[in-house]
Amino acid sequence: MSRIALCPGSYDPVTLGHLDVIERSAALADEVVAAVLWNPDKAGTFAIEDRVRFIENATAHLRNVRVAAFAGQLLVDVARELGASVIVKGLRAETDYAYEQPMALMNRHLTGIETVFLPGAPNFVQVSSSLIKQVASMGGDVTGLVPDEVRDALVALRSR
Repeated sequence: MSRIALCPGSYDPVTLGHLDVIERSAALADEVVAAVLWNPDKAGTFAIEDRVRFIENATAHLRNVRVAAFAGQLLVDVARELGASVIVKGLRAETDYAYEQPMALMNRHLTGIETVFLPGAPNFVQVSSSLIKQVASMGGDVTGLVPDEVRDALVALRSR
């Protein structure tokens, strides 16, 4: 039986910090599913198809990573559907832990699935999708913080 790790997120947009966690997870599990989770009642910056494509393109070199989108579902239901044995989350700072720890405990309570926390790479601890969007929307250069394809898409959004 293969071990499937689930790396969930809205990935709106995917950052190099997200990709670092996905890549490191790929070294720990037989298969990694980067699950793009979204709420159909909320509009994101990028369409779900774009988010999936951005991650697929950035992880094309990793043979054991696949990307899938899920709408309006509990993370544990996604994990159960995929047969995931572990949820992997990246943590940038103590505030991330304070936010993620109760969810990890609830997920374990609901299904028994464990959550593994990976410390974020030091060069990306300041990077969040919301900060990237804010900086890019004001003309700031986010090169080296997101894949070039994402940077170009953010620049295109600003020029509309």
